[in-house]
Amino acid sequence: MKTNMGNLDRMIRFLLALVMGLLIYYDVVGGVISYILLAIIGIFALTSLVGFCPFYAVLGWNTFSQKR
Repeated sequence: MKTNMGNLDRMIRFLLALVMGLLIYYDVVGGVISYILLAIIGIFALTSLVGFCPFYAVLGWNTFSQKR
């Protein structure tokens, strides 16, 4: 599978997942919103670790810069 995410994009996704996780952990958000955030956390964490985002592939976006 070809990567389509650059390091900055991956880091931002991982940090957002971490912040959302902390919001849930410290009960800043709760109820249905916490379950929605958990789903987003899972998606962000997985895509940042793998380096591939299916949504980017559908739109044709690529944040990965290749050195020539």
